[in-house]
Amino acid sequence: MLAFDWHFWARPEQLLPDGRWRFWAPIAGRGWGKTRVGSEAVIEWARQGDRPIIHLIGRAAADVRDVMVRGESGILNCSPPWFWPSYSEQKRRLTWPNGVTALCFSAQEPDQLRGPQCYGAWADEPAAWQYPERAFDMANMGLRLGAAPRMILTTTPRPIPLIKDIVSRTNAVVTRGSTYDNAANLSEDALAEYVYRYEGSRLGRQELLGEILDDNPASIFRRSDIDQGRRPSAPPDIMRIIIGVDPAASDGQDAASTGIVVAGIDSGGHIYVLEDGTIKGSPHKWAMQVAALYHKWGANLVVAEGNNGGEMVRFTLRTMDSTMPIEIVHASRGKRTRAEPVAVLYEQGRVHHIGQFAELEDQMCEWDPDNTKLPSPDRMKLPSPDRMDAMVWALTVLTQKPNRQGYAFG
Repeated sequence: MLAFDWHFWARPEQLLPDGRWRFWAPIAGRGWGKTRVGSEAVIEWARQGDRPIIHLIGRAAADVRDVMVRGESGILNCSPPWFWPSYSEQKRRLTWPNGVTALCFSAQEPDQLRGPQCYGAWADEPAAWQYPERAFDMANMGLRLGAAPRMILTTTPRPIPLIKDIVSRTNAVVTRGSTYDNAANLSEDALAEYVYRYEGSRLGRQELLGEILDDNPASIFRRSDIDQGRRPSAPPDIMRIIIGVDPAASDGQDAASTGIVVAGIDSGGHIYVLEDGTIKGSPHKWAMQVAALYHKWGANLVVAEGNNGGEMVRFTLRTMDSTMPIEIVHASRGKRTRAEPVAVLYEQGRVHHIGQFAELEDQMCEWDPDNTKLPSPDRMKLPSPDRMDAMVWALTVLTQKPNRQGYAFG
C-alpha cells in the first residue's frame, strides 16, 4: 500500500544513505522528521532481515517507549499491518514476523548496554542524554555483528563533545536540516508561533535551524568549564544537600516551568549538581516534585525564591510535607549579580555536574545577562532561565553560612 511506502513519501535526505558508513547522523531542528526517519530505517532493516538484532537507545526508558516505539512517528505507528512487530514493554523488546528483534535501552543506565551485541542501532536525541559519552561508548562497543554494523543518531544539535566528534568523523554521514524543511506537514499555528517567539534568536538557530552553536559570548557561564568539571558519580562524603526552587510566577499553558535543582557540597568545598527536577505544572504538582526529591536525596534544606509570594510558596510546600526545612529567599539584586559568584565557582573547577543536564546547561550557556535591559514586550518573548535560577539559589546557599535571620544575600 502506498500509505506505508516511505520511499514515496520521504524527502531524499530522509532516506538511508548509500555507500559504506558506520554512523548516519540526521542533525536537524525540531519537527524535521527525525523520529520518523529513525523508525522507518529500523523497519527497513527489519524487512531486509540481515540485521536480526537491533538496539533502540533513548534518553530514558519512557522516551524509548513513548517516542521511539509508541509515538506518533514511532515504529508501531509506521509499521504496515502485514509486517507488524509485537511489543513487550516488560521484556523491552520488539519482534517482527521474520524473527528480527529490537531491544530497548535507556541511556540513563549505560551499563545496560555492556555485553549485548547488535547488527544495527538507533540512538535518539544523544545530545540530550545524561551520560552521552559513556552511553555512546557502551552502544558503540556492542555494535559489532555482521559485515557492516551501523548506527543512526537522530538529534537536535547541542555543542557537546559527542556531537562534535560524530560530525568530524570520516566514517559518518551527517545530514543537516531545519524545521522549515518539513513545513508542509506542520501546523500553520505552530510555525507562526516558532517564527514569532524564536526566529532570529540563538535558541531558534539551534532548535529550529539545527545549527551547532558555540556558547553565547555574552553569557557568564562556559560549557568548557562545565565539561571540565563533569563527573560520572558523586563522592561518598557529601555533607549537605540543598534543593533550589524557582517557582513559576503563574500557572497555565503558557506559564514558565518551576526550576528545581538538587546540589550538594563535600568536605573539601566542592559542589555537585545532582539532579535537575524542573517541572511544568500547577503549584500542587511542583510542590509534590520538591517533596519527592527532598526524600530521595535526604536533603537538608529547600531554598525557594519568594519574590512572587513567599508565604504562599512556603504554604504550598508545607502542604506536601510539613517536616521539610524551608528557607524563603528574596532577589533584591539582579540575576547577573547573583549568578556571577556562581560562575566563578565553575571557573575555579569547584562545581561538578553528575552526568549531563542538557536543558540546564543550555540555559546557563545561552543566557544573556543584558536581556533584563530589553523592553518588556521583547523580554517576555524570551524563555525564562528557571533551571539556572534554581541552580544559582542552591549553590549560593551551599557556599554561605546562615545568620540569625537566615541567609543574607539579595
